Amino acid sequence: MSTTTITVTGMTCGHCVSAVQEELGALPGVTGVDVELVAGGDSPVTITSDQPLDSAAVEAAVDEAGYEVK
Repeated sequence: MSTTTITVTGMTCGHCVSAVQEELGALPGVTGVDVELVAGGDSPVTITSDQPLDSAAVEAAVDEAGYEVK
């Protein structure tokens, strides 16, 4: 089991959280995505996975959701 914590900027609401959770949750091996929303600020996101995640894949997933990894 591996845990990765990133900071995502630009999220403002529950819909934003859902979009990020959906994209990150689709990555191979991801078993959970926990977002602590800081509306309009920097939100910590904890990703639980079966194995360490590729940082480029994580950034691409967040980008696909419309946000940015800080």
